[in-house]
Amino acid sequence: MSIFSQIKDFIFHKHGDQIVPAPRQPIPAEESLHTSEAIAPATTVADPMPAPVMEQVDVAAILDQENAKHDPKFNWRMSIVDLLKLIGLESDLGVRQALAEELGFTGDIRHSGAMNVWLHKQVMQKLAENGGKVPSELKN
Repeated sequence: MSIFSQIKDFIFHKHGDQIVPAPRQPIPAEESLHTSEAIAPATTVADPMPAPVMEQVDVAAILDQENAKHDPKFNWRMSIVDLLKLIGLESDLGVRQALAEELGFTGDIRHSGAMNVWLHKQVMQKLAENGGKVPSELKN
């Protein structure tokens, strides 16, 4: 399993543990059109339940909740190293270099500071692309 998949699975799994399904709302019947001519029977049947809308996962809330369990606290909002540690993954340079390669980093992987900043923003952006609600300051 890829490193990003492990990050995503941790966050989305934590979210799944907390989901309380919302009650289904009845769909109002369509108003019929009144014409002077007889109305022909419908040839198609409308789906009574719309396709489910994917609920966004509040990434910051889940990570903050997880961080509350730790002492000392992790600075996951700023540090890819702390983010990886918070979710129980290895955070050494080799792991971060592998994650950088996985996510398409084109810079010099020997310059770990720049790579780490890029990695953090890229991970947050990818979480947003996969259904995560991520504060804009963490993506930019």
